[in-house]
Amino acid sequence: MSKPPKAARSEPQASEGQNMTQMRARIHRPRARSRRTQAERTAATRERILAAVVESIAEVGFGQTTASEIARRAGVTWGAVQHHFGDKDGILAAVLAQSFAHLAERLSDVPADAPLDARIHHFVQRAWEHFASPHFRSTLEILLHTPPEPREGESGWQGEMVQAFNHIWQRLFADAALPARRMTALQRYVTSVLTGLSALDRLDGRGHARSHELALLEETLRRELS
Repeated sequence: MSKPPKAARSEPQASEGQNMTQMRARIHRPRARSRRTQAERTAATRERILAAVVESIAEVGFGQTTASEIARRAGVTWGAVQHHFGDKDGILAAVLAQSFAHLAERLSDVPADAPLDARIHHFVQRAWEHFASPHFRSTLEILLHTPPEPREGESGWQGEMVQAFNHIWQRLFADAALPARRMTALQRYVTSVLTGLSALDRLDGRGHARSHELALLEETLRRELS
């Protein structure tokens, strides 16, 4: 007499609690980080090198900011630095360009259709935030140690900075009825005042509110641009 076939062995059913636990584990399982593109890695390395230059000048001065010091602080080889910027002069020019880009960014949201007093106030306050920053203090060190380019700087970084500043100025104060020569003199006056205040802060080793000086600068701009 043949034996009856054995019943198929059933797997134990997972409880509802076990199912919920497994579901949560799948939901909260960390995803693998997406690999950065070559362009992203390049941009990150450039930013790290530029930050190393600014940091080094702020801490040890321009003279001690050597090629090896820049590479050490950036965590790269000097060959990598050269690959991105060519040489030390190329790095310094890039820091200057970055500094002016920071100023332009600070001023980018000042409304050009606001009343003149408001435009002047926001312009002076935002510009001073930049000129009082550690980044600009390092920039000033570079400027003081960089041989001047031909007057008016139609080429090179000085020409680019002048053109960029003109663009910002024209956006904010296009309605000012000033002769071109007077307008240029006023622009230089503004940058000279802000640079001088930044230098004073560095010389005495402690920051100041500079509210009186900035108020006087605003008053001058209102008188000239009205």
